[in-house]
Amino acid sequence: MTVPHFFCELSQLLKATSSNTLINIILLYVVTALLGVFPVTGILYSYSQIVSSLMRMSSSVGKSKAFSTCGSHLCVVSLFYGTGLGVHLSSARTHSSQGNMIASVMYTVVTPMLNHFIYSLRNKDVKGALGRLLSRAASCP
Repeated sequence: MTVPHFFCELSQLLKATSSNTLINIILLYVVTALLGVFPVTGILYSYSQIVSSLMRMSSSVGKSKAFSTCGSHLCVVSLFYGTGLGVHLSSARTHSSQGNMIASVMYTVVTPMLNHFIYSLRNKDVKGALGRLLSRAASCP
């Protein structure tokens, strides 16, 4: 049997088995909760603590830098966990292999590539070079 994915993901392997599908779905939800929901809850709790301590800071420059770092991290985390949880939770009920494969590429390939780009945008030189590149591209016919 061929798994219609670019790597052997748990949900696709469970679909390929001929065992009871109810047990597979329950197992998939338990694994998703353990590996997805609990870490996201921890991250959100951590950020609530960070935001509460930032609100007590008096320096607006420090607040700005901290919120910039937190914003970049939250972009990467939400892209990774959003697509990952979406694939694992939706694949238990739907049979769209193409959609699941695209979402899997998002969290296994695109997110790690974007991670460096998102964090480097905090660098003024990179921002300037990107702005010049985009203005050149916009002015070219």
